[in-house]
Amino acid sequence: MAILKNERDLVVPGEILAEGLDYLPGYGAFREGDKILAKNVGMVSIHERNIGVNALAGVYMPKAGDKVIAEVLDVQMSTWFLDISAPYDASLSIGEASEEYVERGADLSRIIDVGDLLYAKIVSVSKYKNIQLTMKDVMCKKLRGGKIVSITPSKVPRLIGKAGSMISMIKEKTGCNIVIGQNGRVWIKGENEDLATQAVAMVNEKSHLDGLTNTITEFLNANSSVKTDKPYEYVEGSENNEG
Repeated sequence: MAILKNERDLVVPGEILAEGLDYLPGYGAFREGDKILAKNVGMVSIHERNIGVNALAGVYMPKAGDKVIAEVLDVQMSTWFLDISAPYDASLSIGEASEEYVERGADLSRIIDVGDLLYAKIVSVSKYKNIQLTMKDVMCKKLRGGKIVSITPSKVPRLIGKAGSMISMIKEKTGCNIVIGQNGRVWIKGENEDLATQAVAMVNEKSHLDGLTNTITEFLNANSSVKTDKPYEYVEGSENNEG
């Protein structure tokens, strides 16, 4: 009865992760007899008695509570429809968009228009894949200017880093504001968007490697005007502050 893989080990489908009944298969894993095996290519994730696999690639599957970066696709009488990089589009109703009173028949595009980017929260996902969003959260807002970079959704935790250390470092060294959606979209705006974009891309490409923090630190120190090895303090929610 033992776990045969370490946290963040790279595995392939069918590879044995653990033996015995003391452990439970998590996301990306399944049980076969007394063994837990990987369903897909990815990195091992261990949390208490659960062992699973975070896929290195794949589409975003939305769930209630996720905060996502959404692009407005269409505006109708009382609803906006948005792309959240999932197999299904999402919707945002007037009641979930603003506390302000909106007159019947008002032109909603004057509030939120096609092409606008929103940092929104998923309220619910029905069994028929109807995805409802809300802007009634302290962190939710319209994103103005900047640029969007897309990464593999399963690599979002690696980009944020332990206690927010990775994203805080990238923000500090590039002078950029960064918003991370759990759907794999990253909004970047600031003094050196290109450098921040390169750092985010490196995390996406090298997330399975050990020593990633040191690699990104060296890259940023070599390319930014501020060179320091000091630790970065993380304030909860700071990776999503527009500033």
